Amino acid sequence: MNQTIINQITKAGIVPVVKLDHAEDALPLAQALTDGGLPVAEVTFRTDAAAEAIRLMTENCPQMLVGAGSLTSAAQAEAAMKAGAVFFVSAGFSGPVCAFAKEHSIPYLPGICTPTELMLLVENGLSIAKFFPAEQMGGLAAMKAIAAAFPGMKFMPTGGVSPKNIRDYLAWDRIIACGGSWMVKASDINNGNFEEITRLTKEAVAIVKACRG
Repeated sequence: MNQTIINQITKAGIVPVVKLDHAEDALPLAQALTDGGLPVAEVTFRTDAAAEAIRLMTENCPQMLVGAGSLTSAAQAEAAMKAGAVFFVSAGFSGPVCAFAKEHSIPYLPGICTPTELMLLVENGLSIAKFFPAEQMGGLAAMKAIAAAFPGMKFMPTGGVSPKNIRDYLAWDRIIACGGSWMVKASDINNGNFEEITRLTKEAVAIVKACRG
C-alpha cells in the first residue's frame, strides 16, 4: 500500500464523496474544494462521467488527491487508474478490485459493517476499512465494538457523517478520516452552486483543524 497517499488522506481528515453526473462539472468542483482548503475527492463510479471527471481533475489540478469510489470490478479499477485515481474505495469488499489494487500498489479501502467482513480484509492483508454505512449501522459505538477484536485495523467511516457528529468520529485515533458528502451535494453541483460548496468545505476544514490541531 502507498503510505504516502494514506498520510495525505489522514492529514485531510475528510474525504468528500462526489457524485458527478456531468464531467464538465469536475474542474469547477475541484476549484471549489481547493478554494475551501480541501483538495481531495472520492469520485464515485455511479455515473458514466466518473472516469472522465477523474481525468480532468488529475490532469488540470495536480494539487488534488483524487480517488475512485463505488468500485465493483477490476475493469472499473483499471479505468480509474488510467484516469489518474490514486486510491480506491468500494461499498463492500471486491476480490478483483483488491487484487488489481495490490498489483499496482494502490491503496484500497473496502466497506465493511461486520466482524466477518473485517476478517476478509485481514486475510487479504488490508489494514484500513471503510465502515459503511456508518450511522445506519450503529455509528461510532458499533464501530468500536467491532474493532475491539482487530487492534491493527483503522477506519474511514462513511455514511451519515455530518458536521453534527464528525467531531466524535475524529476524536478516535483509529479513524484516519471520514468520508462525507454534505459539502458536495449533487444539487449544488448540478446547479453550479460552487460558492456554496466552497463555503461548506471551509466549515468542514475548520472542524478538522479544531479536532486535530
